[in-house]
Formats: sequence, C-alpha cells, structure tokens
Amino acid sequence: MENLFREQRRLTASAGETRRSLYGKIDWNERCIGILGARGTGKTTLMLQQVRAAYGDSERALYLSVDSPYFQARNLFEFAREFRQLGGETLLLDEIHKYPDWSTHVKAIYDTFPELKVVFSGSSLLQISREKGDLSRRAMIFRLHGLSLREYIHFTTGKEFPPYPLETILQEHVAVAESVSREIVIRKAFREYLESGYYPFFLEGRESYPFKLREVVNHIIDVDLPSVVGIETRQLSKLKKLLYLLATSVPFTPNISKLAEATGISRPSMYEYLERLQDAGLLNLIRSRGRGYEVMTKPDKILLENANLLHAISESPNTGTQRELFFVNQLKNAFNDHQGIVSSLVELSGKGDYIVRSTYTFEVGGANKGFDQLRGVENSYVAADDLEVGFRNNIPLWLFGFLY
Repeated sequence: MENLFREQRRLTASAGETRRSLYGKIDWNERCIGILGARGTGKTTLMLQQVRAAYGDSERALYLSVDSPYFQARNLFEFAREFRQLGGETLLLDEIHKYPDWSTHVKAIYDTFPELKVVFSGSSLLQISREKGDLSRRAMIFRLHGLSLREYIHFTTGKEFPPYPLETILQEHVAVAESVSREIVIRKAFREYLESGYYPFFLEGRESYPFKLREVVNHIIDVDLPSVVGIETRQLSKLKKLLYLLATSVPFTPNISKLAEATGISRPSMYEYLERLQDAGLLNLIRSRGRGYEVMTKPDKILLENANLLHAISESPNTGTQRELFFVNQLKNAFNDHQGIVSSLVELSGKGDYIVRSTYTFEVGGANKGFDQLRGVENSYVAADDLEVGFRNNIPLWLFGFLY
C-alpha cells in the first residue's frame, strides 16, 4: 500500500494547476462519480487534481490505475475493503473499463461501504445503463470532452473568459467578440487550436502532438474497441481504413454500400461501427431534422469528431470540412456534459447547413458567406470564419468555441 501512496504523490505533483471547466461542475461529495471521455481528454489529470486539492499528501484518498499489472491479480472489492479498514475515504479508479466485470465490483463497493466514496474514469465507449451492476441509479456520470477554444486560451495565456450560453452568443455576439478581441489575437489562437489544441497533451510539445494523437487513435481502435465493445481483431485494420477515407473526403451524404465495398466491412456491420467510432470520440454522425435516431439507419453526414484529428490524419485538410467539424463539435460538446447524447440538438437543415435545438438555423462558411440560402428562414445565422467581430446575424465562427 505504501508504494501506491508514493506513486500517487509523484503523480499529483506533476498534474498541473490549470483545471478543466468540468472540474467545477462536479459535486465531489457524491458517493459515486463516473467521468467518461475519449482517450487523451484529461480524465487522469482531473482526478489527480482533486486528490491534491481535497487531500494533499494524506492517505485518506488513493488514486489507482486499474489497468496496471498489480490489479490484474487483485480483487478490486477486497482491495476497497482493506483501504476502508485503513481509514480510506475516497478511492479513485482510473481506466476502469480495463478491469474485468468492473461494474459489479463498483456496485458492491458502493453498497457495502457507505462511508467510502468512489470516483471512476473510463472510456467514452462505456454505456453505464447497460452494465450488470446497474450503476445508472448509483453513479453521477459526467462527460469530459476535448478542450473548447475558450479553455485552450486559458491553458495557453492564463486569461479566463466565462462560457456563454448559445442565446447570449446569438444576441450579444458583437459585444462578446469585441471584449475577447481586446485581450488576445483571437484569429491566431483559433488557427492554433484547430491544428493542435483540442487535447490537453498539446502542452507536452506541439512538434510531437500529431504523432501522439495518431497513437491515441491507434490505441482507441486496437485496444479500447475490442476490450469494451468486443469488436473482432480482424476488423481493426478495416476501421483504420474507414477513418482515413472519411478524413480525406469532404463532408458528404455517405453511400454506405460504397464505404462497405472500399473497406471490406459488411453493410450491417458498417452501421454499428460508425456508431462505435462516434462513441469512442472519433466521429460525429449527423442526421436530418425529424428523422429520429436509430443505430441501424444511415447518418446523413459523417464528420471527424474534431479538427485536430483532421490535421493528424489528412495531409491536406479541407478548409470547409474543418469549419464544419469545429461548429458541430463545440455545439454537441456544450450540450452533453452529463449522461447520454441528445442527438437532435444538432441536425442537418433543409435550408442552410445545420439546425440547432430545432430552432436556430446556421450556414457555416467564410467571411464573405452570404444569406442567399437562408432567405426567409426565421432565426437564421451565418457562422463565418476569418471574421474577428461580426455584424447583424453574421457571427464569428470562433465564438462558438466559448460555449463551454
């Protein structure tokens, strides 16, 4: 046990001081907290920062990565019993999806030791409501996404701007954009963010960032998908080919038959794999308004989950694609901090590009994008790139990075 506390002290000392916005939204007094997110978004750091802030060097809290060899031979429930007998108050379990039958162990810990808090982190692939232990009634689940543009600016400059609700951005975007632009060179920061600012490990060095990001993608496909959702090993190279094809294509209405033929993935499996890649934080699947949401239906548009993935996978990222990735990514992330994805928040629109919350219609384009496609559409806006401060219903695209 002493070795585990020694390792914890080493890790907490190097966890960094700048906190993600989600940190302040979590009630750390809850008895069971789950933090789910794509690999690389900073779940480990979040947990270590809580240990340091709430417990310092005391031994009342213990952080563990349960995918370590130590825990492959240990019973997690019995370990929690021992920790509680030694006066432990909070057990933080990282990479929980790597532990066999993990939900049953966490449920048993919750039910048996009411004075012991459990915080666990896991892959965004986890569907908590489907787990055997029925943790959906016990755990408060939070989703940790990649950095917003607002958070990126805080990490790189120390300047902290508040997040703005969508309605504030729509109604007061000129004043908000002017206040931000007085403080920083926003268009430069935006370009940096799109290329290498979504995952917090950019702080480890920008030159190595694309390589590390490609390693994250490989780990998700090679390790997380087989272990969490049981995708067969022989399909993994096909998934990588699929991801490359999507990264090097402009956003399009997908032809599932052609994608299946190009990758060697069967048509029924293609629907399932696209959904799993979305769950893993690699894709965003968009459907048209009013179509509803079913796994075995064709998405009307397929996007990579964020612009950094586009830069890491594609040698010549398409500017229009990059704009749409950013817009959809920031909106979906802002509306999905807690359990489940509400798919209808961002949908394809018959006029314009996207309709948000079934109310606001957006066309995404460059600074000179006109309103021709939005003529006669109520509550319509242009999200315009290469624009520092907007006017009327032309809103700078970068400003949607201040939603969370």
